[in-house]
Parts: sequence; C-alpha cells; structure tokens
Amino acid sequence: MTPPIPVRQLAHARGLPLPAHQSGGAAGLDLQAAVAEPVVIERGARQLVPTGLVLELPAGFEAQVRPRSGLALNHGVTVLNAPGTIDSDYRGEISVLLINHGQSPFEVTRGARIAQLVIARVERAALEAAVDIAPSTRGAGGFGSTGMGGEPRA
Repeated sequence: MTPPIPVRQLAHARGLPLPAHQSGGAAGLDLQAAVAEPVVIERGARQLVPTGLVLELPAGFEAQVRPRSGLALNHGVTVLNAPGTIDSDYRGEISVLLINHGQSPFEVTRGARIAQLVIARVERAALEAAVDIAPSTRGAGGFGSTGMGGEPRA
C-alpha cells in the first residue's frame, strides 16, 4: 500500500476538491484545472494547464500524469508528454501539458477533469557499460516488428 501523500493546494486551487479515484477500481486520481477563467486550446495547439497542487511524494515513488480517455475520444485532447513523470524530489506545482488534436477549439474551465494521476513505485537502476549484449529471439526488431493483431511474424 502506498503511504499517505501530503498535498498542498495553492491559492488558485482553493475550493476545488483534492484529486480522488472515481471508482473502486480506478488506478488514477483525477486532476482538475485550477484556472480562474476559461482557457481555449485551438486546434493543433498546446497549453500548460495548472492544477494548483504540490505533492510530497515519498522516496521510491513517482506520479505519472496520464490522459483521460473521454477527452481523447470525444474531443481529441490528450496529454502531450504522456505519461508525464513527477519525481519524488519535485516540489513545484503540477501542471498538465494538453494538446488539442481535435477538429474544434477546446475550452478548459475551472474544475474540469483534465488528466489522471497514477502513483507508482520506481526502481532505480545503474547502467553498466558492456562490450556485448546477450542475444534474444526478438533481436533488434523495433517499431512494428512483432506485427499487428493476428499477422504472423516474419
């Protein structure tokens, strides 16, 4: 179980509820826009949207900012750097970098649920220089090398 995570609401987020899971099985906590006035994101444009939240993540954890599927499906709006990573030693405001891939301008209003926040454990790894790397059945096959759906692999 994740330990309790202290969160501070900045002045521009006062009156908004803290992020919460919207169902018993939800992995993410919904992040809300802490904007004073509506912000319009034009087609093809991006906008950094404040949440007014500062987290104190424990060491060994990160927070991932992920898109909301409904915004992507219904409006073509998603998180540009998905998933955005918030490191445990970051103490600044969480903001969400949204991009509008939709056909129409998109309006972000105060309290709109704009992204979800997933808290996850992090493993730290030390990379070690090597002359050779052990082979695998996949080898160097990259983008698309495993095929799509029922296609046989070549």
